[in-house]
Amino acid sequence: MKQILYVLFAAFVANAQRPARPRVLGIAHAAFRVSDIEKSRAFYKDFLGFAEPFSLNNPDGSLSLTFIKINDTQYIELFPGLDPGADRLHHLALHTDDAERMRLYLASRGVKVPDHVPKGRIGNLNFNITDPDGHTIEVVEYAADGWSRREKGKFMPAERISQHLLHAGVLVGNLETAMRFYGEILGFHEIWRGSNNGQTLSWVNLRVPDGADYIEFMLYRNLPAPEKRGVEHHICLETPDVGAALARLDARPYRKSYARTLEPRTGINRRRQLNLFDPDGTRAELMEPVTVDGAPPPPSQAPPP
Repeated sequence: MKQILYVLFAAFVANAQRPARPRVLGIAHAAFRVSDIEKSRAFYKDFLGFAEPFSLNNPDGSLSLTFIKINDTQYIELFPGLDPGADRLHHLALHTDDAERMRLYLASRGVKVPDHVPKGRIGNLNFNITDPDGHTIEVVEYAADGWSRREKGKFMPAERISQHLLHAGVLVGNLETAMRFYGEILGFHEIWRGSNNGQTLSWVNLRVPDGADYIEFMLYRNLPAPEKRGVEHHICLETPDVGAALARLDARPYRKSYARTLEPRTGINRRRQLNLFDPDGTRAELMEPVTVDGAPPPPSQAPPP
C-alpha cells in the first residue's frame, strides 16, 4: 500500500512540476514546395487575390522563400525548387503566445526540441518539432520587432478571396499516435470525424485549444508516396458564400488560363465548398463556415483504416 501511495505521490509531484502549456492560438502558416515560383505567385496573387508582403533570398541571391499574406497572423509560404517525387507540403506552423515556454513544455512531455528558441530571418521566434507521421511543425511567436508585426494592417487587399485560413489537412497513418501528439500534448480537441464510404473513417478534425482553426487528419492505412500527397495535403480558406466567391474568380483575368472546372459542392461535413488547385496540384479548398441547413453534421462511427 505504501508503495502505491509513493507512486501516486511521485506522479502528482511530476505533474505539478511540469511547465504549463502556453496557448496555441491557431495555424500561423502552411508552407509548400513549388516547381515554378512565378506561376505559383500568379495563382495566389492574381487568382486568389492575396498580396506578397516580403520574401527571403539565399546567399547567392536566388529566392529562398516568399510569403503570401492571408491576414495579420496567417500566411502561405512558398518554397521554390520542388523536386520530382517530393512531398509538396514543406511544413505547417502553429501560432503560440510564448515560444520559449512552449519549448520547455514540449521537452517536459518528451518531444524533441532545440536547446533554445532562435529568431527567424523575418524576426519572429520559432523552432521546429516533428509529429508522429514525420511532418515538420514549426512553432511561431510573433515578435514585437518582427516583420509580421511591422506590416500589421498592410498587404490585405479587399479582393482577396478569403480572410481566414480555417484548417490545414495532413496525412496520418496512425490515428492513435496522432491523437496523443496533437490532443494530449498540444491540447487540440476533436470537433468532428467523417467517412467518405461509411465503412472506414476518413477524417478527424481537431481544433486548436485557444482559437478557431483546426487540423484535418487525412487517414490512411498505408500513406501514399510523397509525390502523390499534394491533393490530400491541403489548406482550407474560409469564405462566407462559395457562390459569390466563384463569381469573383470567374471575373478575374487569370480565370482564362485556369483549365480546371470550378464546381461548388456540398461535402460530407454538410458545408458548401469549392476546390482550387495551384499549378503543382496542391489543393486550396474554399469552404463556408456553417452547414447548409445550420445543423451540425453527425460524426462517423466507422473504425479507422
